[in-house]
Amino acid sequence: MQHSQTHLRTRPVSAGCLRAFLAVARHLNFRVAAEELALTQSAVSRQIQALEEEVGVPLFLRHTRAVELTGAGAQLLAAAAPALERLDGAVRQIRQSAGRRSVSLTTFASFASMWLIPRLEAFQRDHPDIDIRIDATDAVLDLDIADVDMSLRYSHFSNMPADGRRLFGEQLTPVASPWLLKSGVRLHQPEDLGQFTLIEAGDAHATHLQWLTWQRWIDLQLPPAQARKFQPQRWLYFNYAYQMVQAALAGQGLVLARLPLVAESMANGDLVEVLPGRRMDSPMTYWLKLAPRRESRPEVQAFCDWLMGQAALTRAAVGDAPDPDTVDNFD
Repeated sequence: MQHSQTHLRTRPVSAGCLRAFLAVARHLNFRVAAEELALTQSAVSRQIQALEEEVGVPLFLRHTRAVELTGAGAQLLAAAAPALERLDGAVRQIRQSAGRRSVSLTTFASFASMWLIPRLEAFQRDHPDIDIRIDATDAVLDLDIADVDMSLRYSHFSNMPADGRRLFGEQLTPVASPWLLKSGVRLHQPEDLGQFTLIEAGDAHATHLQWLTWQRWIDLQLPPAQARKFQPQRWLYFNYAYQMVQAALAGQGLVLARLPLVAESMANGDLVEVLPGRRMDSPMTYWLKLAPRRESRPEVQAFCDWLMGQAALTRAAVGDAPDPDTVDNFD
């Protein structure tokens, strides 16, 4: 008998019993709980009794005219209420999305913030019946198993997958807020940058992104002896490209910006290219990859076509040409 009870109490608790428990716990009244659940009072009582047998202890103290939670009941209430609320919320979302068309994608945070999101309104305006879900993460997902339709990524052009679709390449150029340039400090030659704060990624020198550094740009612009001695007024470091550009927009210094990501800010005058003609080529490429068997869905194809159209506009804005040894066959 003892073995049977132990075995019984290891079984998962019925969700129906938990809902009955929550109703009684809310109202502290079996009759009102039964009315809420559209059950008979005896049915609710049986569910509570079954739940108490499952957990092995009383959950309510039953008085003549009142019901009171025991300590164990209060403990179960604290755990069960938010769990069922999350479950109900997930079911509501699934029901709301049933029959709706959606596209899900994964990309890195800076690209989502600086290039994709500012353009999304145009797609949503033309396709109001398509929902978009963006998973902004630096983690590279396996599209064979991940629950996403496409990936927008950034890598050395030689590492772009064979079935990837090239969006655009990259150049880097010093940019600043026009407000900062009104300070009157001369800025006509590369060495003049030493009078300003330079903004950079905190881990740029320790990662595979060394070609995005100010030092590399300085080495290309100044004679070796002068480049070795160069130091700005101060350094300002951030983790992400969008943080660096945000600091530049706030007038806190100059950033060596990724041109495709700041083309819009330059076009509307929020950022100024301080040394035109001093752009630096980068071997990095932005590309799109579709998950297997997703391209046949009309909404995925529509979003993919829109992305390629937006990429073409960016290429035209920055004067982009295909990367070496690659052929762009997707326009």
